[in-house]
Amino acid sequence: MNAVGRERPITIAILAIGGQGGGVITDWLIALGERNGWYVQATSVPGVAQRTGATLYYVEMIPESGQVPVLSMMPAPGDVDVVLAAELMEAGRAIQRGLVTPDRTTLIASSHRAYGILEKTAPGEAVSDSEKVAAIARRRAKRFIAFDMQRIADEHRSVISASLFGALAGAGVLPFPREEFEATIRRGGKGIESSLEAFDAGCDTVPLAETGLIGPFAPGTARGPNVEPAGGSDKDVRNYGLAIERTKSFPYETGAMALLGVRHVVDFQDVAYGHEYLDRLSEFLALDRERGGMGRSYVLTREMAKYLARAMVYDDVIRVADLKTRRRRLARVRAAWRRLLLVTEGG
Repeated sequence: MNAVGRERPITIAILAIGGQGGGVITDWLIALGERNGWYVQATSVPGVAQRTGATLYYVEMIPESGQVPVLSMMPAPGDVDVVLAAELMEAGRAIQRGLVTPDRTTLIASSHRAYGILEKTAPGEAVSDSEKVAAIARRRAKRFIAFDMQRIADEHRSVISASLFGALAGAGVLPFPREEFEATIRRGGKGIESSLEAFDAGCDTVPLAETGLIGPFAPGTARGPNVEPAGGSDKDVRNYGLAIERTKSFPYETGAMALLGVRHVVDFQDVAYGHEYLDRLSEFLALDRERGGMGRSYVLTREMAKYLARAMVYDDVIRVADLKTRRRRLARVRAAWRRLLLVTEGG
């Protein structure tokens, strides 16, 4: 991008929810631009807590010309060069707001999901379809770059702001070399090594994502409670193994969902409860077969495997307290906070 004689600024919108380091990326962009002789202005509009809305950070930058430029405080629909979304549905919200246009916008988004309140509290399946959002993004953006930047951050003991900053550098949409991005992180002072590792991985992944060598929406990116049972007597372990084996007797189209279901109900109560779940599911399978389910890929049994498990496991106060106080979860939360503090203090 040629910066000489620019008559309009480069405009960048950043959408991030709490803990994702949107403010850190904004600070890095300010430092990056000012170090290279650009005038930079940044604003932010806070979102709502508990995953019902993201904070919108907005940056405009233009080369220094000896005069103070007049810059906008908010992004205008159709006038944004780069949109950074630290979660896939935030990319969708940016499109809804008109911030992404096919004539100019590079949309860079992490393909992982952080589920919203309505997705978590609905009694049935309410998770938004990531592929639909991706399909719209491909049509509405000039360039759409998406891969799991949260996974990259986790692998390098960092925060998604570092891998997202790396993706921005790898996209080549700003007139600064990669070395200047790295130097900006180094000047942070804390959490430098882990941030640089995540940055490098994010930067190097961009060409792979754009050529299709890696899938932007690989399975298993959503994060939820670990429901694999642990402990129990030798008899319980044997009976649990038998329950797992029973799921293999279900038709191929239903086996994976039945396996998830039995693990879920066993984790909620005990192995006997898991066998009760499979007994009930077997009744639906028999009905499904009787009504020609084979020709419809046993869709009734597959859906019942999901909804039956949800009906048999309910998140009352005791259940929620159990999930929230498990050692593995507390260790994961502590580790995440340590990484966040290192990055934010360094930013």
